[in-house]
Amino acid sequence: MRTYHCFWLLFWAGQPHQSFLTSLSKRTSGFPDKGKVLVLSGNSRRELSRSKRSWMWNQFFLLEEYTGTDYQYVGKLHSDQDKGDGSLKYILSGDGAGDLFIINENTGDIQATKRLDREEKPVYILRAQAINRRTGRPVEPESEFIIKIHDINDNEPMFTKDVYNASIPEMSDVGTFVVQVTATDADDPTYGNSAKVVYSILQGQPYFSVESETGIIKTALLNMDRENREQYQVVIQAKDMGGQMGGLSGTTTVNITLTDVNDNPPRFPQSTYQFRAPESTPPDSPIGRIKANDADVDENAEIEYSITEGDGYDMFGIATDKDTQEGIITVKKALDFENKNLYILKVEATNTYVDPRFLYLGPFKDSATVRIQVEDVDEPPVFSRPAYIIEVKEDVPINSVIGTVTAQDPDAAKNPVKYSVDRHTDMDRVFNINSGNGSIFTSKPLDRETLLWHNITVIAAEINNPKQSSRVPVFIKVLDVNDNAPEFAMFYETFVCENAKAEQLIQTLSAVDKDDSYSGHQFSFSLAPEAASSSNFTLQDNRDNTAGIFTRKTRYNRHEMSTYLLPVVISDNDYPIQSSTETVTIRVCACDHRGKMLSCNAEALIHPTGLSTGALIAILLCIIILLVTVVLFAALRRQRKKEPLIISKEDIRDNIVSYNDEGGGEEDTQAFDIGTLRNPEAIDDNKLRRDIVPETLFMPRRTATARDNTDVRDFINQRLKENDTDPAAPPYDSLATYAYEGNGSVAESLSSLESVTTDGDQDYDYLSDWGPRFKKLADMYGTMDSDKDS
Repeated sequence: MRTYHCFWLLFWAGQPHQSFLTSLSKRTSGFPDKGKVLVLSGNSRRELSRSKRSWMWNQFFLLEEYTGTDYQYVGKLHSDQDKGDGSLKYILSGDGAGDLFIINENTGDIQATKRLDREEKPVYILRAQAINRRTGRPVEPESEFIIKIHDINDNEPMFTKDVYNASIPEMSDVGTFVVQVTATDADDPTYGNSAKVVYSILQGQPYFSVESETGIIKTALLNMDRENREQYQVVIQAKDMGGQMGGLSGTTTVNITLTDVNDNPPRFPQSTYQFRAPESTPPDSPIGRIKANDADVDENAEIEYSITEGDGYDMFGIATDKDTQEGIITVKKALDFENKNLYILKVEATNTYVDPRFLYLGPFKDSATVRIQVEDVDEPPVFSRPAYIIEVKEDVPINSVIGTVTAQDPDAAKNPVKYSVDRHTDMDRVFNINSGNGSIFTSKPLDRETLLWHNITVIAAEINNPKQSSRVPVFIKVLDVNDNAPEFAMFYETFVCENAKAEQLIQTLSAVDKDDSYSGHQFSFSLAPEAASSSNFTLQDNRDNTAGIFTRKTRYNRHEMSTYLLPVVISDNDYPIQSSTETVTIRVCACDHRGKMLSCNAEALIHPTGLSTGALIAILLCIIILLVTVVLFAALRRQRKKEPLIISKEDIRDNIVSYNDEGGGEEDTQAFDIGTLRNPEAIDDNKLRRDIVPETLFMPRRTATARDNTDVRDFINQRLKENDTDPAAPPYDSLATYAYEGNGSVAESLSSLESVTTDGDQDYDYLSDWGPRFKKLADMYGTMDSDKDS
């Protein structure tokens, strides 16, 4: 028969340590029955029927936020294999095992070591097992159980925002939605009323209300006016436990702003306004401002002003200043105190935007009366016309009155006026004016053909106040009279062929007249009386302001008569008739059979003189080239540089001279004479430099003669100092090299150069005393002495 072993878990609680046992399907309250036995076989959570070796496993509750000083007792594990001899050991694993939950391994008692917070972790899943202490093998399968933390009301409701901001239009109806606030409670909403939140209003009544369950805030008062109060601060409370006593609560602040609606019409603060305007105020100039007050703001306070009636309706205008909402009254036409000095206007102010919902509050406009007093000012004289046009004939006599201008003072004083001509408009002083009555007369003759219009300006000034003056333009048109005789349109010079036939047309004439003819010019042509009978030519008037010259005879001889002068009389038909005599020059020329001129006795009719353009340009270019050549030649001569005196390969400035001659050794006494350094008197001080042209010859300076046997080093230092101060010394880029071994050497000089300056023979026997290194020299020079002796 198969044997079942059961693992017992016993739970009980005393007064200070409460724990609860409930089934999965039914929640119970109170403590478990002591006689009830619960068993779990394996890891199953099936509800089993009550039997000898089986029991049902459930979940258990443990109160959170335990405040006792001892560990909180949870329950007891017990196995039916436990004989009480300490052979079994109870172990616990899972969530919080060993830390939050500990077990007595001998007795199986489970305890909670710390305060538990359901909001941090609501459920703990643990596994219990009994093992043999000696072998370490489990005597029961591992069993799993749940400890669920029982919630208590330890969290107050928290709003999602610390401060809410909302706005509604003013004058809203009761019950208008404002805003909804929301609070949450971290307690368990499935257990009791710990998380059941109820809303209430602590501040803001009677203007607003809140729904207890939803947190929706609504208006509670009718016709709340923004102009009376714009800002409201409402405090809302959220309380758990369904609002019952002992519940926790939290609050939030709701700032509610009433937005503006157009519920206020514009109103003028006064019914009548007074303004003064000088009559000299120019048009479109402002003379005053008025303003209607509107308690609304923004677009609801925008106002349009207009003039609805009054005797100055067409004299004044009004416009709205968009920035200040003021009405600006301006002058539309020129004012005249003498004509009218008082205007009364009715001005109306109207809201631009009107809300139809509030029309019942009355018309959204207002009106006021504006009185404008025109002030008198000292005005300049006023001419009777804005401009004058005068017509005068050009033959009018000097000092004749041609017209009159009139001006008078518009003021009530009627000050006398004097007239004058602005000489800037009449520089030639052709006209003048009577300063008392304004009569304009001529002071010089007029000529329409010279100037048709004269535009002058007349000045009228008050005698008592000359600064008050005005100007008027006067346009004077000079009318034409027939005072100019007609004349040829051009100078006529023609020719006639020697073989010309009678009645042959040789020239057509035309005429012009400077005068103006209203009906058109009509000219008549005829030969002068002195030439009409004896002339060799005839003149025919074509009646169209032209005439033709014809030959009277068959042949002409240029040798007898080379030139004919034909006088022609030209007359007009105006009054008085004007005429002039013009002369036509006719030359006799030889022509071919077709009538083409070949030659004339006199110079050609058209004989251009002078050089052609190309020839003039060529001459001008030659002159320019010659001038440029002369200038360049002169510049080259001025800028020519000085040539050096010596130009050769030996010039030390530009060349390096190389000598490849091999020296003659000790026997060469001509290569260099050291005696020169020993005897400064031998130096020729009169030598000149060869590398530059001697512009200024400096007299050579005599230096002090060195004493006999002067050291070469002292000599060189002396020469170096002299060269540094000598203006004729070589340039700085020259190099002077001095090599000299001082006489302080122990071995003295071994050179044979100095032997040239010595008269006596030298003894070299001492070389034998210097040792084997100088044996060769001792043999050479000692041998020479022996040879010399022999």
